[in-house]
Parts: sequence; structure tokens; C-alpha cells
Amino acid sequence: MIKRALISVSNKDGLVEFGRGLAQLGVEIVSTGGTARTLKEAGVPVTYISHVTGFPEILDGRVKTLHPKVHGGILAMRTEEHLKQLKELDITPIDLVVVNLYPFRETVAKPGVTLAEAIENIDIGGPTMVRAAAKNYQNVLVVVNPRRYREVLEALQKNAVSAELRLALAREAFAHTAAYDSAISSYLTGVAGETFPVELSVTAQLVQTLRYGENPHQKAAFYRHRSVQGACIANAEQLHGKELSYNNILDANAALELAREFSEPTAAIIKHNNPCGCASAGELAAAYERALEGDPVSAFGGIVACNRPVDGATAKKMSEIFLEAVIAPDFTGEALEVLTKKPNLRLLKTGDLTIQTNDTMEIRKVNGGLLLQQTDRQLLDPEQLKVVTEKQPTGQELEELIFAMTIVKHVKSNAIVVTRDKQLIGVGAGQMNRVGSANIALNQAGEKARGAVLASDAFFPFRDTVDAAAKAGIKSIIQPGGSKRDSESIEACNEHGLSMVFTGMRHFKH
Repeated sequence: MIKRALISVSNKDGLVEFGRGLAQLGVEIVSTGGTARTLKEAGVPVTYISHVTGFPEILDGRVKTLHPKVHGGILAMRTEEHLKQLKELDITPIDLVVVNLYPFRETVAKPGVTLAEAIENIDIGGPTMVRAAAKNYQNVLVVVNPRRYREVLEALQKNAVSAELRLALAREAFAHTAAYDSAISSYLTGVAGETFPVELSVTAQLVQTLRYGENPHQKAAFYRHRSVQGACIANAEQLHGKELSYNNILDANAALELAREFSEPTAAIIKHNNPCGCASAGELAAAYERALEGDPVSAFGGIVACNRPVDGATAKKMSEIFLEAVIAPDFTGEALEVLTKKPNLRLLKTGDLTIQTNDTMEIRKVNGGLLLQQTDRQLLDPEQLKVVTEKQPTGQELEELIFAMTIVKHVKSNAIVVTRDKQLIGVGAGQMNRVGSANIALNQAGEKARGAVLASDAFFPFRDTVDAAAKAGIKSIIQPGGSKRDSESIEACNEHGLSMVFTGMRHFKH
């Protein structure tokens, strides 16, 4: 039986309706500051917290609920001994705590926010009440999520608050405060300029439970980091199609991160987390057509990302084959009319891709631990490229080499790509030796390799890759350099009349 509720919320969605429902059940509502004003203005009876504690709010509201008459009422078990102590001290039990916290994440996400502003938005009393109520969940209901108001009110109206609901609300409450503290810790770590904290806290919000993981026997779910802003797979809006799968999400992310690397209209096609098609052109429709042309067999059932809004012309070409998903900044009305005719095709809208997100770290799980590294967002600086061969690449060839190197960064190591006229025509991915990847890429390119360029994600340990490239008709090569046998590869290029450029930057992707 709920007799007294304490309500103090930052997010006031649904507050008045919930308060009215409680009042109709005869529940006394105790509240603070803005919450009390909102309820009172709506005609909901409210008792101010200062009337309960006998002490005014002080220090600009920093201290108002940190009082024995509040926490005694929350933490008391309904045992004879505890109730006797409450009576002796004139403390009334609190049966329901409804609290959500100061908007810390929203505050620190604002451009130009100061440390002082951030600190002022660290809630102290709120988490204390939430944790106290969650600890005493068998006697006190705790609600931190406005989406729970209807469910809780209906349970109270039926006098049917189950033990399962109590425990679920308590779990949610502890998760709420844990995520809040994690956000504060992450922010202060950034302020201090510390890249890798001694204690790493990672919290995320459940987006959806997935049908399964990589395989049907594996359970899976998708979570979003609430502090990440900007265009990315986690923040994308699904406009149409079936529910995304685990593999769809992985591939859509890979496709999007490749497509956003380019300034020209570009389409990237991903299959099994590797690019099978990628091209840039003056118009998106031409870019998509050329990306598909690079490997139409692998593109079947693939995922496409575009760095421009999908228009009608591009959509018509996309509708001609089976695709799992298309992810883009937006879709025109004509494009949606065409693509939504395919009931299962997933369409994902990201918004503007030109502004990168603030998510700068990658986390990978290993058995018993985590690996944390900075995201590889380093782009080639043409001024840093070093021509190491007798033959000099032309300006157009340098553009093509940079295009190829940008793609190879997104291919699983060992990685080799072959491109021509800003079109991916050959990919060798994930092989245990580099010449093996090169042979796969060159074989796929076929006759198109003559006059094309080749990019490698890491240095050549032997000259064999150069020899294979020359035999296939490659005219120029780009690679990081740095091998003890660089001179052999340079000599091989000079023998075959190839130009070669060193970047000094490796792009392994395991």
C-alpha cells in the first residue's frame, strides 16, 4: 500500500498525469523545487520537502533531501523494530521514490560548456535517494524512467505490485545511477586529458534485442552510447524494412565509415564486413553504378552506403538487385517511393555525414578483458607522401593512389586493393600472407588491372607483391614502407617501370 511518495525529477515528461493518478489513489506527494511547482500549478496537491524535514533548502538548492527524515523514511524496512524507531523520531515512511537526475549528459554536450557548469549539473541528492530506494526495493518502489509511469500506476490502481516489478525497477534504478556516474567520470577524464583511465566504465542504452548474433545459436542485442552525437549507425533512423540483424549492423557501420571518407559523391558496397564495391563520380547514381560494376556477384545481398542523399535515379538502379540495406544521409521522396516497394529492404537515414561523431575510441572484447584503442581516422596528407622510385607518378595517379589507400584502410588485413578511375576493381582481404591477398585482388581485377594502381595496408616484406603487380599491368603502387627489404621492392619497381609511393602510415584492420 503506497501512502507517501517522494517525487523530484529533471525530466518532467508525464509528470502531471502520474501525479494526478497518485493523488486520486490518496497518496501524499512530497516534492522539491521545480517538480513541486509543476505539480502545484497543475492542481496536484503537494507537500514541500522543507515541511517534511523542518529545514529549508539551502546552498542554492544543493541541500534539500539529504536529511534523516527523508532517508530514514526511504531506508526503513517494514519491521517492528524499524517502524518503532520511525515513530519515536517522527519520521513517516516513504513508499514510492520517483527521481531522475540533473541533465549532466545534455549539459556537457553543449558547445563551449565550462567545467564549472558541468560540475553544477552533477546531482548528489538524486542518486542518493535512488540508491536508497533501490536497496530497499522490497518495501519502496523506485521509478527513474518516465516510460514506467503508466505501468506503475496501473499496478497501484489494481493493488497488484508484484515482486518481479519491484526488482525490475530496482535494477533499472541502479543502472541509471551507474550510467550517470560513468558519464561524469568519462567527462572528467576528458577534461584531464587522460586517454586511458585506470578504471574504465562503459555504459550504453539498449536499442533492441536482436533475433540472433552472427549465427542463429548466438543471442545478441544492440546498445547505443547516449553521449555520442552525430551521424553514425547507432544514431541512424530506420525508415523502412525488416528489423536489422547483428550482421546488418556490423556491415552498415563498415559501409558508412568508408563512404564518409570521401568528399565526392561516393557509394560503398560491403559484404561480410569488407568492401566489394566502391566508387566516386560526379553524381551519386554514376558512383553507385560503378561501385556495383566492380564486383556485381559479391554485391548481391550486400549493404550500400552513400555519402549523399539517395535520389530517384540512384534508387532505380539500387532496386534492380537484392540488397540487405541502404544507409545514407537522406532519401528523396522519389527514392523512397521506389525503394519502399521492396518490403524487406532496410533504409537507414543518418543525417549529414560531413561532421564526424565524438566517438573516438574502439573497444573490443577478448576473453576476460577489453582492448581499447583510438579509432583510425588518420587521413593521408598528400604533402607527406614520398616517391621512392625513379618513375614519378602523375598528379592524376597520385589522386588515384590516395583513393585506393583510403579504401584499403577499411579492408581486413592483410589487405590489397586495386582501383582505376576511382573505382574499386579488385580486393584481397584477410589472407595470411600479403602476396596471397595481392593475387586475389589482381585476379579479380583481370584485364582492368592494366593501367590501374595497387594499395597495401602495410609494407611489403618481399618483392613478390611488386612482381605480381607488374605482371598484371599495374602502373603505380602505394604502401606504408618501413620494411627491412624496402630496397628490394623499390628495385623491383624500377626494373618493371612502376612508380611507388610511401605513406609512412600503416592501416592494419584485424
